[in-house]
Amino acid sequence: MGDGPSDADKADAAPDDGDDSQADAKPHKGLLQRPVLLVVIGTILILALAGGVLFWLHARQFQSTDDAFIDAHIVRLAPQTSGRVTQVLIGDNQRVEAGQTLVVIDSADAETRVAQAQAQRAQAQAQVDNARVSIATNQAAYQQAQADLAAAQVQAENAARDLARYRLLQSLNPAAVAAQQLDQAQTQARQTAAQRDSAAKAAKGRADQIRASQTQVSAGEDQVRAAQAQLNEVGINLGYSRIVAPVAGHVAQMSVAAGNYVQPGTEMLAIVPLDIWVTANFKETQLDLMRPGQKVALKVDACPGDKIEGHVDSIQRGAGQAFAILPPENATGNYVKVVQRVPVKILIDNPPKDCPLGPGMSVEPQVRVR
Repeated sequence: MGDGPSDADKADAAPDDGDDSQADAKPHKGLLQRPVLLVVIGTILILALAGGVLFWLHARQFQSTDDAFIDAHIVRLAPQTSGRVTQVLIGDNQRVEAGQTLVVIDSADAETRVAQAQAQRAQAQAQVDNARVSIATNQAAYQQAQADLAAAQVQAENAARDLARYRLLQSLNPAAVAAQQLDQAQTQARQTAAQRDSAAKAAKGRADQIRASQTQVSAGEDQVRAAQAQLNEVGINLGYSRIVAPVAGHVAQMSVAAGNYVQPGTEMLAIVPLDIWVTANFKETQLDLMRPGQKVALKVDACPGDKIEGHVDSIQRGAGQAFAILPPENATGNYVKVVQRVPVKILIDNPPKDCPLGPGMSVEPQVRVR
């Protein structure tokens, strides 16, 4: 019995067990009892709120869209005459200048027609020249005929006066005038009258010849003009045998080669002009503050490292769907409102030199509207 625990030892051990259970039941500290943590959380919330407000204040100054692309008036070239291609003087994607010859079509037939038209014009001009010479000749002959007529008129008048005197003398004194003299006077009067009439007819004939020559000149001049018009036409057709660049730009979609036989209207190649811009399709709800002249930051997928800037040039009057081949008919059937997009033209202020921009490339414009 001496080896077992005494009552005093049990009493001492009992309070120890009670202290441990009370220590385990002691409550943990709440969030309000940790001021440092509260300060940290509050600071984070305030910073987040301030950042959100600053972001909103900054973002409200801009309008952006990813529905935008590079645009240009692409020039598509096709021949206006048929023939076989003899020369192709450019290559794929090559830069060309306005007026530069690109393709040459066989022009032998056109050159032959030009030579024929030139010969016809020369022939018509020769006829006009001959008619003008005839006018000058006939005018000189007409003047001579007028002089002959005047002389014949004088002789006829003198002969008529002589005959009248002889007849008067004969009526006063029949013995004063011999019959032979009277006959000679009558013959002379008839001859001079006939010569006068002949000279008058000759003068009239020369006048008619002058008018005929003038008519020939007028008709010949009409033929010359007709021949010149034909020459101009075949000259234009001859010019069609050389395809030149109407604008400066870069060659694209070239499908022509030397030896090909081409027909009028068949597209051979296209030229992308140097003048390009951005067409951005903004939602109609984004246009409230958008105006021409506003600055634009352009992000081009093909030139991610270039800082490209531009400005709003114009805003299309009407949504894109209004110009579709089959525009919507909202007056029929059920209607569901859909926010439409409106094309906005943006000009590029500093196009990059080393980045090959072209129609269809994706752009993300950001317009500063405030």
